[in-house]
Amino acid sequence: MSNSADSPPGPVRPSPWRPVRVLTAAVFALAGLIFVTSFNTAKGTNIRTDASLLRLSDLIEERSHKNATLEESTAALREQVDALAARDDGSTRAEDERLHALEAAAGTTETSGPGLTVTLNDAPPDAQAAPGYPEPQANDLVIHQQDLQAVVNALWKGGAKGIKVMDQRLISTSAVRCVGNTLILQGRVYSPPYKITAVGDREELTRALADSPAIQNYQLYVKAYGLGWKVDEHGAVTLPGYSGTVDLHYAKPVG
Repeated sequence: MSNSADSPPGPVRPSPWRPVRVLTAAVFALAGLIFVTSFNTAKGTNIRTDASLLRLSDLIEERSHKNATLEESTAALREQVDALAARDDGSTRAEDERLHALEAAAGTTETSGPGLTVTLNDAPPDAQAAPGYPEPQANDLVIHQQDLQAVVNALWKGGAKGIKVMDQRLISTSAVRCVGNTLILQGRVYSPPYKITAVGDREELTRALADSPAIQNYQLYVKAYGLGWKVDEHGAVTLPGYSGTVDLHYAKPVG
């Protein structure tokens, strides 16, 4: 029996860690890392269609509808209370007239008369800059809070007896606020186009709109990028009374 030193060499077994196999293992390791990272990002869901990403907007829409329903219920209850109060209050005619005047000034009752409606809208999706103007940025193509406020302020300055934004009457505590591309007014959410209707002298209201520096600036964007601007005059229009709560909410110091 020959010893191992004298035996002819047998077939050499290939090494299991050749460069090709090392590269293959690295590719699989990288793929695994990508899968783990994707799972952690998406939490095991489809990033593009996961309903949880839409949850906030759905919640806002749901609350908006709920607030509208509550406003209708509040308005109906208020009518009942007013009817009972008118029947049993024992007030004089002069006191009733003074009360009605205060309600009209507060915006809690209907008001009618000549007026106009201003409609603001975002630029078209394919908006291009007019000749001589720079290419628009995203913010140049949408309606902003200050645009709505400029119209409302101009109409008040023009002597408006009442103003309605979309389907809601404005009162002294109303705040016109925009979040992103939506309007939030008194607990309800609206999307463009935005309609602002005022009752008053149409010539005075039109003059106030034309004289507003903020609206003059807005008109530049209408000309440059196609933002929406339309004014419709009405021989007669009726604004609803404000039907929401009139309680004031404010912060209180702690302690």
